[in-house]
Amino acid sequence: MLDPLLKYAEDTIKNTFKPMSKSEEAQAIVRRHVLFSLGAGLVPIPVLDIAAVTIVQLDMVRQLSLLYGKEYSENNGKAIVSSLAGSTLARLGASFMKGIPLVGSFIGGVSMAVLSGASTYALGQVFVKHFESNGELFNFDTNAFKKMYEDEFEKGKKVASKMQEEKTKTTPVTKEQADDVFSKIEKLNQMRVNGLISDEEFQSQKSKLLERL
Repeated sequence: MLDPLLKYAEDTIKNTFKPMSKSEEAQAIVRRHVLFSLGAGLVPIPVLDIAAVTIVQLDMVRQLSLLYGKEYSENNGKAIVSSLAGSTLARLGASFMKGIPLVGSFIGGVSMAVLSGASTYALGQVFVKHFESNGELFNFDTNAFKKMYEDEFEKGKKVASKMQEEKTKTTPVTKEQADDVFSKIEKLNQMRVNGLISDEEFQSQKSKLLERL
């Protein structure tokens, strides 16, 4: 029989270094990309902020696909994200509010950050549900998941707001920093399109840039 102290130490080590389940890893990926989206929502140019958030959401879909061993297609990912998140008119409203001089930029930025985070959270929950049901990107039924997306979006507002508060207390991202990150991602994407870097190199560098948000 193990000495009680040795057994306690062994149990503590097991609990401390217990590997995460696939579901836990998936939720960690979602939460990380909600944080990225909060930074993306601060990009100060109307419409471009939505493009920045889409980059984050597609990266989340790619990572979830890899986690669940599913084949990733950027075209399929874009179509699904556009179909579900594109109906969130509040995001567009907040984005265009930035066109209002002075006050509009501040109010729109704050609203867009939270709405972007909520949208990413909702998409993440939808994809986790789909992949855990053994679904693939090519057979994703957007109509079947629209109600779930809307419900999770409402939950996501609270999650994103709380994360935004915590983020602001630690290391807040400025509009300039967020804009710089997505400007560099766009340049990397052009290099990929022109064949100057591989898709793997693009994804690797994109992930590193997103970590700055």
